[in-house]
Amino acid sequence: MENKTLLFTINQLLWSSSSESSDDSDSKDETTRTGKRPRVQNYVEEVVDKFTEGEFRENFRMSHPTIDAKKQLFALWYFATPDSYRSICSRFDIGKATCIRCIRRVTEALLQIAPVILWPTDNSLIDTIAGFNQLGFPNVIGCIDGTYIPIPMPKEDGISYICRKNFPCLILQAVCNHRVLFTHCYAGEVGSIHDATVLRRSEVWEYMTMDKETKFPRDTHIIGDKAYPCTPQLLTPYKDNGHLTVNQKRFNYRLSKWRATIERAFALLKQRFRILKFMDVRRLDWAPKYIVACCVLHNICILQEDVLELEEEVKIVNEDNLDFEENVNENGFAKRNRICGELI
Repeated sequence: MENKTLLFTINQLLWSSSSESSDDSDSKDETTRTGKRPRVQNYVEEVVDKFTEGEFRENFRMSHPTIDAKKQLFALWYFATPDSYRSICSRFDIGKATCIRCIRRVTEALLQIAPVILWPTDNSLIDTIAGFNQLGFPNVIGCIDGTYIPIPMPKEDGISYICRKNFPCLILQAVCNHRVLFTHCYAGEVGSIHDATVLRRSEVWEYMTMDKETKFPRDTHIIGDKAYPCTPQLLTPYKDNGHLTVNQKRFNYRLSKWRATIERAFALLKQRFRILKFMDVRRLDWAPKYIVACCVLHNICILQEDVLELEEEVKIVNEDNLDFEENVNENGFAKRNRICGELI
């Protein structure tokens, strides 16, 4: 989809969503209370509209033309900053219920934009394979991994949200291509669940087992770390037992180089949408939607060539305690050995 058509579709959805009525169960509008909180008046007209391009991008984490819907700016502000609802309401002179309602409408509108997060097919499949092949790793159509989205400790079943890094979170599993565009996103599993289990519960597992002829044509595959099972559709590195051959080390090195792509994608996502560094939400049923909405916006920015420079270098950490051992897939091992032997 061309960029102008994409923006028109986005703006149609955003503007139409703002005209719909909706009830909000989280809070009552502050105008119904005695008195009214002091707020900034005309912040958009008097301040935002006078931002330079650099100032707008610094505050909203994207270029001004990327999404042109002024009434939705505070929703974008919510994703781009760690500000509370109270702070956003004061800055944009709106009630809390109105703020929450608009953020949810923008989120729902973003989730309706189908042509933004797409599994590679046809020409995009060819381009993706060619892109990954630059380092001599053949037939790769994506990198898969998971990342933690920290949240407050839930009151119910809170221990299940504690991840191996010892904080409560939700998991975002994503696949990206060589341009760090997300091609699949799955969010909402609790932090204590192993990456391999998240994979099995996601649509990607269906692609790998039930729809592999369509989703993985011509002997293609995605690549991941040792937390995942090695299958013909998902290649993982050799376990380093101290006795790897030269070819196996070369295979691991090249796979690691390309696997860093998904780490860069996550780093850019969280750098742009800082709500993902700590998502302070009470309604956990909305949290996965906010996460995927940020992924949609991430793709929109890249498609618009609105690219950020990474603030910190991405480091690949290999954690041996995440090795996947059960249900050995001999076909996956055979394919990995074949590709390993073909690498130059």
